[in-house]
Amino acid sequence: MKTIWHSLHTAFKTIWLEKSVHLLAVLSISIGLSIICAFTMITFNMDSALKRWSRSFGVVVYLNEQISKERETSLKNRFLQDPDISEVKYISKEQALQDVRKTLGKNALILDAFQINPLPSSFELKLKRTALDPLIITKKVKAIGLMSGVKEVQYGEKWLSSLSTIAKTMKIGAIVFGSAIFIAITFITYCIIKIFFSRRKDDIETLKLLGAPRLFIKLPFLIEGFFIGAVGGTISSLLLFGIYAFTSFKVAEFMPSINLFVTSLPLLAYLFIPCAGALMSLTGSYIAVGKIRY
Repeated sequence: MKTIWHSLHTAFKTIWLEKSVHLLAVLSISIGLSIICAFTMITFNMDSALKRWSRSFGVVVYLNEQISKERETSLKNRFLQDPDISEVKYISKEQALQDVRKTLGKNALILDAFQINPLPSSFELKLKRTALDPLIITKKVKAIGLMSGVKEVQYGEKWLSSLSTIAKTMKIGAIVFGSAIFIAITFITYCIIKIFFSRRKDDIETLKLLGAPRLFIKLPFLIEGFFIGAVGGTISSLLLFGIYAFTSFKVAEFMPSINLFVTSLPLLAYLFIPCAGALMSLTGSYIAVGKIRY
């Protein structure tokens, strides 16, 4: 217990005496964490938006003119049994014509030029989120296109591929940025602790001659690293939440639609950021005191 109290006293005494250096380190860490957290929030919001947009994604199966009612029923039952399909909606020729008339409005008179209904009956299929992968959908569409009674299958291939590419790119970018920030914060803490370690070389030699254990000498440096990382992470977390709150309440007054795209990170994420900063700095401190021989 005495070791812990002595380490805490020594660490915070050093922090106070070297407050300008520690302040610079805290600001550097908070900026680094803020960058990766902002990128993570953008990725999270992009992913949430993609999931919302994907709910309306569907596959339209157009049927042959000569298809029988029995074959239509058979296709419907087959689609209902498909584990990747969440909803099946049948649209008859008559209903399709009515929908087109509503869409055209006053221009619907042009449809009177047709003596017969030119529109085919169709099925609108909505897929589950787990099936919203370009490769899975392409394979499924090809299989549906080969079914008897199916004339054509349409779906937003380019739209889905673009959304999938964006989502994957953002996630890879978050991993790359996160790794770079982790290395940067670890290196910053490593350099600072190494400098302080060198400054206290005479005191360490004295403690060593008095028989102080290695933990007794190392612990203050580890506490310093933990402190600057935790404070930097806390500042980053508060800044991130402040930006979200400002966007949601102030910016939304002028741009209400922005709430459709801006989603807050889970509450645990804001608590995790200081812990992540402390862990990164603690890693740098541990490397620093482990590398220097005394």
